[in-house]
Amino acid sequence: MLQIKPHLWFDSQAKEAAEFYTTLLPDSAITYVNQLHNTPSGDCDIVEFTLAGQPFMAISAGPLFKFNPSISFMMHFDQAAVLDEVWNKLVEGGKVMMPLDKYPFSDRYGWLADKYGVSWQLMLTKPDSEKRPVIVPSLMFTEPVVGKANEAIAFYCSVFQDGRRGTAAPRPVDMGPDKAGTLMYADFYIDQTWLAAMDSAHPHGFGFNEAVSLLIQCDTQEEIDHYFSALSADPKSEQCGWLKDKYGVSWQITSTLIDEVFRNGTREQIDRVTQAFLPMKKIDVATLQRAYDGK
Repeated sequence: MLQIKPHLWFDSQAKEAAEFYTTLLPDSAITYVNQLHNTPSGDCDIVEFTLAGQPFMAISAGPLFKFNPSISFMMHFDQAAVLDEVWNKLVEGGKVMMPLDKYPFSDRYGWLADKYGVSWQLMLTKPDSEKRPVIVPSLMFTEPVVGKANEAIAFYCSVFQDGRRGTAAPRPVDMGPDKAGTLMYADFYIDQTWLAAMDSAHPHGFGFNEAVSLLIQCDTQEEIDHYFSALSADPKSEQCGWLKDKYGVSWQITSTLIDEVFRNGTREQIDRVTQAFLPMKKIDVATLQRAYDGK
């Protein structure tokens, strides 16, 4: 198993966004750029990149889905000057949701959506806080799944062999519409990846969608079968390895063979494998291998 890759769905700006993001922090680079031909969205650019060591995938596939703050990306900093520098780059052309300021949980924190609509939370970490990666994807559980964050963490940890909980901060009392016991913040570890979760009962007007999905690369058909069966809760959302779980979070359960094709395949191999997986719901590795081999 490899790290979970957040997958970002852009209208047409995947390459542009990847180029921008990889200027923000060290240990960031574009890994590869390729194109899928003859998909339902036409020809689609695909980009893999790393940001501070966290792998991402991005696709330009038309205006079907819009980013919202239900899945954001927490950036942890140990220097305020570096945080401010990254904030100033991200906020240009974007929208501030929580101003950069001092809060009870951090001496310097802010939440924004960048010019593409992707949400970021920037936080100055305390010296004695538990060590976490620079980038942590964060899930916000709102209506109709508000109050389900703790349950969801338990579920995700049960699905993955390496699943375990990290820190947790439940609300000690009712706080406005947010009920006591719901999560202000918690994090957990699955598939070699730290993620965070929180509940918010405020009327946000958004929920999880396919604009940000969580991509799992599997080495074997048995792994694909396990994760697809364990996570999928909406048969109508199953397509090309995509699924939605019972909380509405979108996942992609895919094969490392597809990654190998996108990285190193010829144009003909990429096109054959693309046409092979487009009709699939759950990925069938044997069928993809035959397409890759031209059989």
